[in-house]
Amino acid sequence: MVGPHRVVIVGGGFAGLYCAQKLKRARAQITLIDRRNFHLFQPLLYQVASGALSPAEIASPLRVVLSAQKNARVWLGEVVDFDPGAREVILSDGARTGYDTLVVATGSRHHYFGRGEWESRAPGLKTIEDATEIRRRILLAFEKAEREPDPEERRALLTFVIVGGGPTGVELAGALGEIANDTLRNDFRLVRPPEANILLLEGSDRILSAFPPGLSVRAESDLIRLGVRTRTRAVVTELDAKGVTVKLGDRIERIHARTVLWAAGVQASPLGKLLAERTGAHLDRAGRVVVEPDLSIPGYPDIFAIGDLANFSHQLGQPLPGIAPVAMSQGRYVARLVRARLEGRKAPPYRYLDKGTLATIGRSRAVAVIAGLRFAGPLAWLVWLFVHLMYLVEFENRVLVLIRWAYNYFTRNRGARLITGPHD
Repeated sequence: MVGPHRVVIVGGGFAGLYCAQKLKRARAQITLIDRRNFHLFQPLLYQVASGALSPAEIASPLRVVLSAQKNARVWLGEVVDFDPGAREVILSDGARTGYDTLVVATGSRHHYFGRGEWESRAPGLKTIEDATEIRRRILLAFEKAEREPDPEERRALLTFVIVGGGPTGVELAGALGEIANDTLRNDFRLVRPPEANILLLEGSDRILSAFPPGLSVRAESDLIRLGVRTRTRAVVTELDAKGVTVKLGDRIERIHARTVLWAAGVQASPLGKLLAERTGAHLDRAGRVVVEPDLSIPGYPDIFAIGDLANFSHQLGQPLPGIAPVAMSQGRYVARLVRARLEGRKAPPYRYLDKGTLATIGRSRAVAVIAGLRFAGPLAWLVWLFVHLMYLVEFENRVLVLIRWAYNYFTRNRGARLITGPHD
């Protein structure tokens, strides 16, 4: 007797989780493997980093999310190898599990452009640990400045540099501006948080380069109102405990800053390279696996790479952006494809329907491109709130985040301003 079709999904992010959920009614046994026991809503990590939300409010245990799905099971473990010949996935503890269909959705990590030593000095924002570390550094900078007698050192402590002017960098910069201007305004006696020097560095000629130029200008204007200064065509050449060295055209500038945050780029999970070695697939410069029109690995129709791990260039001639809607869409597509194959049907190639792009700058400030419409301000901000609220996996998280947002809006307070870890 032939058993159920075995689908192994590696990664419990947007792509992997949505794929598992959309296979709920399939005649298959789904095994979702992740080294964390929770699904993390990464688009709101910056709010954990700025003390607006607590980690539990944007994370959901995978077992809870899939508890009602009888054909799905969750394994807590780290995948370290693949055996396409035996159709097996190998875990770090030596365990193996077989598959008939393999879906690899392990996302991406920070990219320091060959300068890995910078990571300890300028944390990125991909995990809960990253967010709480950034929160620690931001709040600790103000605490240290309160006790610092030397004006020059105090100025360096109150200088914050964010490297990267994409959505993550802009959101972090805006949150920092609100912390300095609103949240901490009356909390200190010696230092004045509104005097904090917040710099947003971007290597290209404008921030939010994926948006139309007019919205980039609007976002920059909103940041200026929050006390954030942007510097474009700025390339970091050195980074250490005292600050950053920046190349601005033909000019070199040294910025003395004790807090530097990284939002300049990402590269695919290391499992992408391993998958390519085992299957002969090609990788792009960001370490993403170049996939077929149906998101499968060339020569291996039973193996799929999706989300931030995949380079899908068949639709636009360039890779789709590494954003949550793309990952969700690809997870749903692979689930439909698997169901179609099990039912003896063919499925069309994958196509991504772009529903729009959003970025928030701060309270009642955001920019949006939806269905060809470009708009900014309070309306864009409300749309951003609604979309992100609905994308949260659990209803309980939606309620908690909505209450927290309402409280923060009316009080201008950030209740999760906790300094955890060492105070060095």
